[in-house]
Amino acid sequence: MILTYCYKIKPSPEQIAIMERWLELLRRHWNYALGQRLDWLNRTRSPIDRCSLISEPIGVIPEAVNYYTQQAALKETKRLFPDYKQIYAETQQINLQRLNKAWDRWRKPLKHGLRGGRPRFKKQGQLRSFVFPRVNSPRAGAHLKDGFLLLSRIGQIPVVMHRPIPDGFTLKQCTVVKKADGWYCCISMKDDTVPELLPVDSVRSAVGIDVGLEKFLTTSDGEAIPIPQFYRKAQDRLAQAQRVMSRRLKGSKNWKKAKQKVALLHLHLTRCRKEFHYQVAHWLCSKYDLIAHEDLNIKGLARTKLAKSIHDAAWGAFLEILQAVAVKRGLLVEEVNPRGTSIECFNCGSRVEKSLSERVHCCSSCQVKIDRDWNSGINILNRGLMAVGLPLNGCGKSIQDIEEQQVSFVSLRSLHHNL
Repeated sequence: MILTYCYKIKPSPEQIAIMERWLELLRRHWNYALGQRLDWLNRTRSPIDRCSLISEPIGVIPEAVNYYTQQAALKETKRLFPDYKQIYAETQQINLQRLNKAWDRWRKPLKHGLRGGRPRFKKQGQLRSFVFPRVNSPRAGAHLKDGFLLLSRIGQIPVVMHRPIPDGFTLKQCTVVKKADGWYCCISMKDDTVPELLPVDSVRSAVGIDVGLEKFLTTSDGEAIPIPQFYRKAQDRLAQAQRVMSRRLKGSKNWKKAKQKVALLHLHLTRCRKEFHYQVAHWLCSKYDLIAHEDLNIKGLARTKLAKSIHDAAWGAFLEILQAVAVKRGLLVEEVNPRGTSIECFNCGSRVEKSLSERVHCCSSCQVKIDRDWNSGINILNRGLMAVGLPLNGCGKSIQDIEEQQVSFVSLRSLHHNL
C-alpha cells in the first residue's frame, strides 16, 4: 500500500530562488523535448512512397525520439547550457519520464480505445513541481529526519510535521510543489502489509449511494447528504477578485498581487471540497461493509449545461477518495451499471419514465411513492449485491416503512461528530 503525506516546508529566500530557477529550467527542457517529439512525428507521419494530404516538412528523416534518446542527450544539454548542472540529475530524468507518460497516454489508446490529450507546451509558471525519486537511502537526493528535509543542491529546509509518519512505512519519493500559499513536500511511502479485503461472506451491512446535484448523495437507507456548493457560494468573491485582476496591467506587480488573491480563493475552495469528500467517505465506511455506486461517465455529463454544478460537486474526486478510504479499511466498493437506476421501480421492476424535474418516483403498477434518488439508491444496492453474489435484501425495510419515511438529511456537523 502506498500513501502520500503532504507537509508544508519553510525555505529561506535563497532556497526559494533556487527552486524557482529549477522549475523554470525544467519547464524549458520539457518544451524542448516535446518539440523534438512533435517534429519527429510530423516528419514521419506520411510513408515515403506516397504524399500526405497536408503539408509536411521535408528533409532528412530524423531518428526515432523516445525517453532513452532524450535521457542520453542530457550530457550534451549540460555541456551547452551549464545552468542545468545545478539541477539534481535524477530530477531531470523524472521530468523526461513525466513527458514520456503524457506522450504514451496520447499516442497509445487504452483498452476501450480512449486516449489522453496531446501534451502541451508549458507557459512560464505552469510547471510547479519537481521530484526526488529516492528518500533516506544511501544515494538519495532527499533526506527527511527530525523535522528537516535535506535536498541535494538546495539545502536543509524546516518541515511542518503536522502528523507523524506511520511506523513500518518506507519512504519512496519526495515531490516539491509550489502552491498559492507556499511550498510543500509530498512524501510517498510504501508498506508491504496491505490490509486484506473483507470476504464477501463476512459482509454484514451494505448500501447503495446515488450522487446528484439536488442532494450530494442519497443512500438506500433513506439518508441524504446536502450538497455544499462551495464554488456557487464563492462566485461573487471570485468575480470581484477577477475583476480587480483584469483591471491591472498584465505582468505588473499589482497584477501579480491580484492574481495571487484569485489563486488563494481557488485553493481554499479545493481544500474545503476535499475535506468534505473525506468526511462523507469516512462516514460511509464507518457504517457499511459494502458500498455500491454507479459507474458514471462524468466527462460526458460535464459537457452538458449542468457542467458548472457537476464540476462543483466533483463526483469523480469523491469516488476516488471513497475507494482509497475503503481499501485502507479493507472494505468493499462495487461499481454498477447506471443505466435505468432512476427509471426502474425497486419494488416491481417496472419502468417509470420521468424527467429530471420530477423528484418523486410514483409507480402506477405497485402504487409505491418515494423520493426519486432513494429509489435509485435501492436499485444500485440491489445491483451491487448481485454483482458480489449476495442475496437481495433491499434496504432492510418493508415497503410500508419506505413509503411512510421521508428522506432524512445528515448534516456536516453530525458527520464530523460520527468520525
